[in-house]
Amino acid sequence: MQRMITYRGFEIHVELTPAAEETFDVTFLIKGGTNLEVLGARGGRVRLRNGPFTERWAYLVAEIAGQAAIDVLLGPVE
Repeated sequence: MQRMITYRGFEIHVELTPAAEETFDVTFLIKGGTNLEVLGARGGRVRLRNGPFTERWAYLVAEIAGQAAIDVLLGPVE
């Protein structure tokens, strides 16, 4: 299952992979902007730890992690 969230001009692409009954491993990929090689392995997907998660938690955790990564790159919101 996939979902795309926009945040501060970037796209956070979330992908869930079934792990067990009703739980998922989750990865995210950030697209947009310039010089994103600093995120993940050359801009690749980032796998989230401490899973698997339920579907709702998987999307929430990935969205927050993606937003935090973008905030680190761009600095605080003015």
